[in-house]
Amino acid sequence: MNSKENVYAWHLSLRVDRPVEGCTMRPHAYMYGKKLDEREANLPSHSKRFPNPPPPHEFSYRWYRGPKVDPCAFEGCPRRTSFSPHDWSQFALGGTGCGLQCVSNRSSLYKSTFCNSNCFVQAWKTQFTVPQPQSKWEGPGGAFTPHKRTLSSTMSSDVGSNDDETDLRSVGSVASGASSSGGNGPPGTPRGIIVGAGGGDYNGGIEEEEWTEISNDQIFIPGPADIGRKLKVEAVAYSQETGEMLMHRVVKTDLVLSRPPDPIKRNLVTNKAAGGGGGGARFRAVTYNCLAEIYATKQQYPYCDLWALSWDFRFQNLLREIMDVGPDVVCLQEVQADHYETHFYSAMAEAGYEGVYKQKTRASMGLAGKVDGCALFWRRQKFHLVESYSIEFNELAQRQVTQVMGLNIRSEEGAATLNRLSRDNVAQLVVLELVQPPSLSRSNRDPMNQVCIANTHLYSNKDFPDVKLWQSWQLLQELETFVMSRGSNLPLMICGDFNSTPDTAVYDLMSRQAVHPGHPDVNMNLDDGSPNVLPDTMNLTHSFQLGSVYSTVLGEVPKFTNFTAQFKGVLDYMWYTASNLRPLSAAPIPDSTVLTKYGEALPSTQFPSDHIMLISDMQIISGGSR
Repeated sequence: MNSKENVYAWHLSLRVDRPVEGCTMRPHAYMYGKKLDEREANLPSHSKRFPNPPPPHEFSYRWYRGPKVDPCAFEGCPRRTSFSPHDWSQFALGGTGCGLQCVSNRSSLYKSTFCNSNCFVQAWKTQFTVPQPQSKWEGPGGAFTPHKRTLSSTMSSDVGSNDDETDLRSVGSVASGASSSGGNGPPGTPRGIIVGAGGGDYNGGIEEEEWTEISNDQIFIPGPADIGRKLKVEAVAYSQETGEMLMHRVVKTDLVLSRPPDPIKRNLVTNKAAGGGGGGARFRAVTYNCLAEIYATKQQYPYCDLWALSWDFRFQNLLREIMDVGPDVVCLQEVQADHYETHFYSAMAEAGYEGVYKQKTRASMGLAGKVDGCALFWRRQKFHLVESYSIEFNELAQRQVTQVMGLNIRSEEGAATLNRLSRDNVAQLVVLELVQPPSLSRSNRDPMNQVCIANTHLYSNKDFPDVKLWQSWQLLQELETFVMSRGSNLPLMICGDFNSTPDTAVYDLMSRQAVHPGHPDVNMNLDDGSPNVLPDTMNLTHSFQLGSVYSTVLGEVPKFTNFTAQFKGVLDYMWYTASNLRPLSAAPIPDSTVLTKYGEALPSTQFPSDHIMLISDMQIISGGSR
């Protein structure tokens, strides 16, 4: 039996995103203990040894606002007067995002700070040597004065430094650790006594009174008064049992940026061929893949700043972009389950919308709510809900294997087919009725009061075109059954991210009601032993006469609706039944020069998703059976 006493290192991790005006800041605080062995003698400054693991605990927070600082000493730098996110991205800074300080005490720029290396180089052209007493060394050749330091030696990155208040990078988790270190007192400090609040080494020579306490809530939303200043947040861990303070830590942020400029205006182009044929009700519809937080990683989008990928920053831009269009129907994909509850539904409800949500059928990624799905909203003043259904392709796959193909899901072939088709994707279906039906007129003798909207997000893997084709075929089969069971000529729109370009069999099926037997997507060489999940191409059909909104209005398929560094192409569509719906207009996709103005690709500080929203004005054609 080991008689040695256990020793634990307590760690308090604290991280906060870059602050932006109007964007909610949520500190990520986490305290944990790690059992130490004899080899671990040195601990980081924010850790401390204790004989026991940390007890159950909770956090309290305090926020501080710092003084105004000069962000860059180069007089020609636009960031001296602008705190727009567009000017502070790594794209605008030349890919660095790291501030610099001149450390040559012989230069007129000594201790001046610069937002990036380019500004330093430009300022260096105007610098001069400051005369100062120099000690001379009498060598063999006579008196010797040290040479002027080179440019490389006068430029100092602030990484790893927290000594100067003009430090421009995000320091992440920097500062004090356990409350028993640095003269902060042992555990047992009463609740409400914030040890080292605002203080110590974080000020970089700034007087304590220049940091002002502004909040003691967990979350903080920067306002106009915070722009151009740094913030500090202090997290203090208290024992839930005794109320004693266990550890505390302080993090200083980057400079607070101003709210991003308004989204670009998406002007609609009118469909010149939309004349004649009745005057039914009109409505505006949009479809938008929002890029869920669980997929918005630095690994996937290395060209985008981490703070510009953060959900709170992107959500504000997403919401403004949607509201700026003023749609009556909103089809969204990649809406995270927890964000539908905490962000989308409340914001859309406040703006006058009602909605439904369907998450993918897979388990969440680690934590509850970390799974994406589809959301569908409608303006309450325009429509009210008549029917709402959801479609799970996994359920359809099981029905296909057991009832249509007559296979046992426990057999080798049945299990392989079910495994290939089960990709957790879903679709939504609603029937909306006009709140104010159109009045009878000579040109509108039998007004149509309802419209059916379908919203979906098909499987994304490019190596599974057969699965995407099967999903789209099954969706059309379900919609056929639904519409025909109503015994009416119900107008239908099918919107979403089909993850299929116009050269795929999915596009052919949607637009031409059939797939050519020679299409590569139905003639896959499945060398890995994967089963053939598709029926004969003769059966890959449907009865809808569908048109593509963008092809109809603009005369051609857009160049792209998804625009990343790795892929640029069309994945998103708005389909409509041509017999009873008419597209009146559509908003063209911005060209690549617009999309890359503030970033290499999407997302960026201007565009919150890697997809572009599709927008269209639609009209119900009168003369239906309803």
